[in-house]
Amino acid sequence: MNICDVAPSYIRAIAPYQPGKPISELAREFGLQEANIIKLASNENPLGVSPKAQAAIRAVLDGLALYPDGNGFELKQALSRHLKVGMDQLVLGNGSNDVLELAARAFLQPANSAVYAQHAFAVYPLVVQAIGCKGIEVPAKNFGHDLDAMAKAVQDDTRIVFVANPNNPTGTWIAPDAMERFIAALPAQVLVVLDEAYNEYLRPELRADSISWLKKYPNLLLTRTFSKVYGLAGLRVGYAVGSSGVADLLNRVRQPFNVNSMSLAAAAAALDDHAFVRKSYELNVAGMAQMTAGFKQLRLDYIPSYGNFVTFKVGDAQAVNLALLKAGVIVRPIAGYGLPQWLRVTIGTAAENTRFLASLKSAVGSTAGS
Repeated sequence: MNICDVAPSYIRAIAPYQPGKPISELAREFGLQEANIIKLASNENPLGVSPKAQAAIRAVLDGLALYPDGNGFELKQALSRHLKVGMDQLVLGNGSNDVLELAARAFLQPANSAVYAQHAFAVYPLVVQAIGCKGIEVPAKNFGHDLDAMAKAVQDDTRIVFVANPNNPTGTWIAPDAMERFIAALPAQVLVVLDEAYNEYLRPELRADSISWLKKYPNLLLTRTFSKVYGLAGLRVGYAVGSSGVADLLNRVRQPFNVNSMSLAAAAAALDDHAFVRKSYELNVAGMAQMTAGFKQLRLDYIPSYGNFVTFKVGDAQAVNLALLKAGVIVRPIAGYGLPQWLRVTIGTAAENTRFLASLKSAVGSTAGS
């Protein structure tokens, strides 16, 4: 017998998460110069790393022979001030996908079920399947969450409902009043995991005061990340905030030292770099207008987005994506999300957006009718 055959069947059935193609891989594949490639596939911040975060990284380099602070005291202290929550309400993770997995490990077992939406973040079904419990995918409504249908899909054995707001990869958004009504209507034994990875890209008037909801709903867990607007995707640091009881359970299954020293220092500094965050937000607003105007000019359908990316329809997405890759432009195919005719592009700098739109025009023209 092959040793792999003794692994649980639900593990062997997992389709691994497919990350965006790295620049170095594309350069090798097509013989391109890395300096001439633009990557608009993984919703990274085109401005890079904040100056304050860079300084904080340099300051800890001499201490890398030592283990990091396993409790993340300084980062938790900074988050506590920033969010006005207790430090005992916080859980740190190796990216927000880590805390999503911690929630699944803490609250799910094979006899349970979890609910999530069609076209939502791929990590939700992955962490559910890794536990061996039942995943209930609720059909999307206008490419976003159908909250009424999701509430009806909750069963007696359901222990987690995952919601992304804004949603990735479609960019859809749920208004705060609708979101809170949904949370309030769910049974108390169901943990609502509200993934707010793109929260900072929302216009201020659209942002929910979701932190205040924690006082009313002890079954609510918010997850956020430093990978997007804060520009720290390469350092992998995210966090969850919930009731002290829920946070305690997640911290019990969290691996020791799951966030490294550079990540802890950089995240604490980035949280205080308000100028960098504002500049990143403003660049995204301008870039979103540039991208959507380009799609309209090309007469391509797109999903209005509240994140730092746009999903657009091209028909033969595989062929268009290949043409873009040959032109040195990396975007994200999303057939794995049930959208085989669509691609997702991250908002870049004005120059990157211009080059992408020009390359897309050529790619669509070259594949038309093929």
